[in-house]
Amino acid sequence: MSQNSPVNPVQSTLPRPLSARSQIDSFIVMDVMSAAAAAEAAGQEVLHLEVGQPGTAAPSTALAALRDRMAQENLGYTVACGLPELRSRISQHYADHYSVIVPPERIVITSGSSAGFVLSFLAAFNPGDRLAVPSPGYPCYRQTPHALGLETVPLVTGPEDRWMPTPDMLRDAARNQGIAGALIASPANPTGTMMDPERLRDIIRVCEAERLWYLSDEIYHGLSYGVEEQTALAYSDSCVVINSFSKYFSMTGWRIGWMVVPAEMVSTVERLTQNLYIAASTASQVAALGAFDGRAELEANREVYQRNRDLLIDGLPRVGLDRIVPADGGFYLYVDVSAYTDDSLEFTRQMLDEVGVAATPGLDFDPDRGRGYVRFSYAGPTDVMQRALNRLGEWDRLTSPQT
Repeated sequence: MSQNSPVNPVQSTLPRPLSARSQIDSFIVMDVMSAAAAAEAAGQEVLHLEVGQPGTAAPSTALAALRDRMAQENLGYTVACGLPELRSRISQHYADHYSVIVPPERIVITSGSSAGFVLSFLAAFNPGDRLAVPSPGYPCYRQTPHALGLETVPLVTGPEDRWMPTPDMLRDAARNQGIAGALIASPANPTGTMMDPERLRDIIRVCEAERLWYLSDEIYHGLSYGVEEQTALAYSDSCVVINSFSKYFSMTGWRIGWMVVPAEMVSTVERLTQNLYIAASTASQVAALGAFDGRAELEANREVYQRNRDLLIDGLPRVGLDRIVPADGGFYLYVDVSAYTDDSLEFTRQMLDEVGVAATPGLDFDPDRGRGYVRFSYAGPTDVMQRALNRLGEWDRLTSPQT
């Protein structure tokens, strides 16, 4: 019986078949999380290096801001684009961090970056349009456009490009594959690599010359190690920037993010938000506003991630995993394991079963080449990283390269 076969097949009672656009692949990292939870329920201790979720809590200033507001008023709906004071605070953030002026009116508060992607796709593209996305890349870059009737075109990158698309890739996709836009993250998931400012500038110039939408995923900004990230807004007012409080601000479960859109797009995104979401969670918006006052805590968290990154970059080669492009930011390492397997899904299943280390198979990020890669997340505590290295060093699977 196949893995997807029902245990007790019955005749469907649905009036019609489910939509073709709903038939998207599983988000594999969530499956890994479920398997890890099952192992823990059975009594196994699991070291979590699979999920891109900070091991730290929201800053205390976020919690204090929410407590204070809840003591003063009921938390009803906000306007669709979000609390004016939060939009103004994000505008100030761009001035302070990037020296870029972004009017608050161009900022829309969203239910996490996921809602920002949906709103961007709906506002910018028509059904059947083609969107260029990096490969390897965040799996929802493929699945969400499919569910909305778009096609995706992979921008195939490699270690020689530091896993980042080039201007020539965009130009070729525009002229030979008919793309209407591109979505790129820097720092990237799953690789943690970044575009230097010059490459970002040149990619945006290609998009402007070829009349392409440029969507910049900046969710990992704030988490960089020795290299300063730059926002796409430094080079163009016609791009769409998507960001979130999930990563740097350690607020994944609060589901709160923002997008910056061209002035001409604001009313369109506002109407879409009104109809699809009404508005982002008011409680989360209040907490997000308070989070900006927690910089000391947030920078301390970033320093933990940097220690974890350095520990894994030094330690993974010692256990036989030496094919790594060092990450510039975020909290991931994308590791070539092709010397040991051509099935990263089975490889990570064995890693979980045999040594209790959870990691994400590269197939989640690259359906073609990901069979030979594994993503390790170093978002957790440093002692977890060290213990994971110890266990991997004792795993006999890594002492027997594939022949």
